[in-house]
Amino acid sequence: MKVGMVASHYPHASYREEFVSRVHQVAEEFRRTPGCLSAECWLSEDAVISIVRWDSEEAFAASLTAVQAAGLDLAYDERESRPREIIRLVAA
Repeated sequence: MKVGMVASHYPHASYREEFVSRVHQVAEEFRRTPGCLSAECWLSEDAVISIVRWDSEEAFAASLTAVQAAGLDLAYDERESRPREIIRLVAA
């Protein structure tokens, strides 16, 4: 079963470009893991959004482990104006 995730980050304006770069780095790491179908960065007026798709639950779990182990900056802190919204999806 395919799995997806949409994560919306709400950086303060002065950190927007930094968040775009961070999301691109995380997306690159996701794409390196087997079973990741796509990982992209999108922008809305107030958010930096990552959209990722995997071919299975196992690939999803392995990708999250790989990203956490890669030492990337995943911190939620004062650079964001409000909490992140992360939605996990499964294919119908």
